[in-house]
Amino acid sequence: MLGGDRDGTCRIFDPALEYKLIVVHSTYEAAQEWLLEDEYERANGQLLPEKIL
Repeated sequence: MLGGDRDGTCRIFDPALEYKLIVVHSTYEAAQEWLLEDEYERANGQLLPEKIL
């Protein structure tokens, strides 16, 4: 799961590991590139940060 902050920082959490923080990127583009490199697939839907933090 990809979550972003107002300053542009993006965090990637793994739902399979109880939403453990996997990696932090300074931009959305860097996070997207990282996800594409590891062949993750996009899933539709939203989850509020309060539900996982």
